[in-house]
Amino acid sequence: MLAESLGSIAGYLCSEGEQRVVGLEINANHIRSATQGVVKGVCKPVHLGRRQQVWNIDIFNEKGQLCCTSRLTTAVLSD
Repeated sequence: MLAESLGSIAGYLCSEGEQRVVGLEINANHIRSATQGVVKGVCKPVHLGRRQQVWNIDIFNEKGQLCCTSRLTTAVLSD
């Protein structure tokens, strides 16, 4: 859920005017659990096109260990 939220917010921030960003596909690989403490998400663009965006989201635990890596593909819709 965190990965999808981060990618969607990043997509919105990269859109212009009245454009809408909607999710097309998400996949995630859960490496280890984070049962307590704070997690940190890092969202980086892989592709920022006029009609599609691809985001890579990595989530780390307090020790800096990778807990989850995810890729989100969004569509950019214009009215």
